[in-house]
Amino acid sequence: MVRLIKNGVYLIKGQTVLEAKDPNTLCELNGSVVEKHNARQETMAYRILNQHNTSGNPDQLKIRFDAMASHDITYVGITQTARASGLKEFPIPYVLTNCHNSLNAVGGTINEDDHVFGLSAAQKYGGIYVPAHQAVIHQYMREMMSGCGKMILGSDSHTRYGALGTMAVGEGGPELVKQLLNKTYDIQYPDVIAVYLEGKPQVGVGPQDVALALIRAVFANGFVKNKVLEFVGPGVANLSVDYRIGIDVMTTETTCLSSIWTTDEKVKEYFGIHGRSEAYAQLAPGEVAYYDGMVVMDLSKVVPMIALPFHPSNVYTIEELIQNPYDILHKVEEEGKQQINNPFISFNLTNHIVDGKIRVDQAIVAGCAGGTFENIMDVAAIVKGQSVGNQYLSFSVYPASQPIYLELMRNGAAADLMASGANIKTAFCGPCFGAGDVPANGQFSIRHTTRNFPNREGSKPGEGQISSVALVDARSVAATVANGGCLTSATEIDYTEPSHQYSFDGVVYKNRVYNGFGNPKPESELKFGPNIADWPEMIALPENILLKVASVINDPVTTTDELIPSGETSSYRSNPLRLAEFTLSRKDPQYVGRAKQVHALEKERESLLKTSGSQPSDALKEALKQVLQVKAAFSADFTEIMNNTGIGTVIYAVKPGDGSAREQAASCQKVLGGWANIAQEYATKRYRSNLINWGMLPFTLSSPLEVPLSTEDYVYVPGIRQRIINGEETIPAQVIGPNGVRELMLELKNLTQDEKDIILKGCLINYYSM
Repeated sequence: MVRLIKNGVYLIKGQTVLEAKDPNTLCELNGSVVEKHNARQETMAYRILNQHNTSGNPDQLKIRFDAMASHDITYVGITQTARASGLKEFPIPYVLTNCHNSLNAVGGTINEDDHVFGLSAAQKYGGIYVPAHQAVIHQYMREMMSGCGKMILGSDSHTRYGALGTMAVGEGGPELVKQLLNKTYDIQYPDVIAVYLEGKPQVGVGPQDVALALIRAVFANGFVKNKVLEFVGPGVANLSVDYRIGIDVMTTETTCLSSIWTTDEKVKEYFGIHGRSEAYAQLAPGEVAYYDGMVVMDLSKVVPMIALPFHPSNVYTIEELIQNPYDILHKVEEEGKQQINNPFISFNLTNHIVDGKIRVDQAIVAGCAGGTFENIMDVAAIVKGQSVGNQYLSFSVYPASQPIYLELMRNGAAADLMASGANIKTAFCGPCFGAGDVPANGQFSIRHTTRNFPNREGSKPGEGQISSVALVDARSVAATVANGGCLTSATEIDYTEPSHQYSFDGVVYKNRVYNGFGNPKPESELKFGPNIADWPEMIALPENILLKVASVINDPVTTTDELIPSGETSSYRSNPLRLAEFTLSRKDPQYVGRAKQVHALEKERESLLKTSGSQPSDALKEALKQVLQVKAAFSADFTEIMNNTGIGTVIYAVKPGDGSAREQAASCQKVLGGWANIAQEYATKRYRSNLINWGMLPFTLSSPLEVPLSTEDYVYVPGIRQRIINGEETIPAQVIGPNGVRELMLELKNLTQDEKDIILKGCLINYYSM
């Protein structure tokens, strides 16, 4: 099904694969040797990146994007940050969509206040505003903004439009701020991995099945982490554009940086249907292209898959799960209990085995992954004439845009769904992050959505709530519904694939979308609701820092959902201080209290530096006396320590930052006085970038800890400011704890000059406003 080639490979004329088993492997074409350096430049990724690079150095990229996109839990913070940094107008098309907090279900008026702010920002700065329920962010960008050879940046991790010839990147908000201020996205040239597709999927196998097979093969081993995936091979032609889109959007879960696909007549037809024929160009690698590795997938051998709690990489075939339900679910159950780590929570999956069959309580097809036209057409064909029933099983379908919904109404598919008992809802991302269709406590939900992280479905373990989500392709979701809620593979049922002819009607957008790009109205006023708050003042990095360990997370991977929960907390993302109250609330409920206690000491220290004659409190004295335990500080004067040593907090996690692009996973720590993270490694580039952009130090360890850190410990990092100025990458520190002092060697690898300056200034806002 999936094979990894970890050596470099040459792809000859898009078809023949030559594995470079050693560095001296030569590739010949028409009797001439092709140099590896030249062949590297024949990938689609190289060409597009080079066209958008402003540095003049192909190894150190400074990218300017063609367009950007944000949704309603990110665009307020981005606009506020850019405004504080001198924003005058949006220099490139910036689409503000409203697909996350569209229900206005939490916090009174505050969600709709954000929407009003978004429209006022689009008017003032010249943006594009897509009202609630019109389209999920990525569907609108596919339909209206993608283009072959373009690059798009989005403040959502699933910003992926590679199937449409567009290299797209999901990042935290500060990276979008940089683009709004005419700055660049700075990265080293990434490795490029070919995904070589061959064969044709069997009937009943959908894009989510292919995506999950890919994720299973590459996530745990980090094979494609922070790399670009380039989809090539004869199998591409056997996939419709919607099918390609469904695979492509899930590449985020592989932890790759971006993606790009070869384009063909089917893509040309897609743009023509959407009234944008000029957006098409044929993309393909050159005659000989060199890749840093390859994933070979035989589409004909892919079978229906299921990602069990609590990660998209926890993948099994549906067949093996049905054949051995107890052993597999018991294993997942035990792993889940360790991850939840709450003895008061009853997490049970095996109780969903009834008479040897796995029964589900909820079925959903939604969002940027599930809500595409062809997915829903297949779902309608499978459930036509069937009944959802009047028991506990529920079934909801969310078309990804109003134009899709309109076409489903016109061709009768919506009527077939409604007649079966399915609920058809408007374009909304809520089921993907716990703000819509939250299951009841203990229920098991199967979904064609993007993620199944713990509590992302909306449960609250701290209040005794837990439910579970498994990711399944829309076709097997529908097959399960048609089989009365017993988990069923779509290849096990007989159905006729419907005709997928699609007619796009853009009148919906014409009548509702505000397009002000190129026509800013600076005289317009931004409209603020009471929950929309400015960022608090953040100071520059002190000479030395004393960090109290505020949380220790030893899980193999920590998601951004665990760092700052999604769901109803998203309603507070326009208010930095209020949102910060939820930091780590579902992983380490004591974190906020610990962080606040330390932050109060730092605020007192800063206040004392501005006044004369005031004496530090006993608590501040006690904290700063920790420094005196370090030999190098024995001769230091207490006043000198107070003047030059900032007090903050640090989180230790093995591998933090998997999942969402949300900047708040970092900014909430900073708002509460965080100065750093310490990790073995960072799960994604975007989380590390978020830390840096909020002035936090992304420390890694030079070697595994011999003695674990605890929340009783301080970490003292002397001379950190000067070491960053000097460009040092190895940073000596000391751990000060109940058992004395021990040395700790930290690393700050590969910081660019801009990143160093941002950290020194204290955050991105300070960097641009000073």
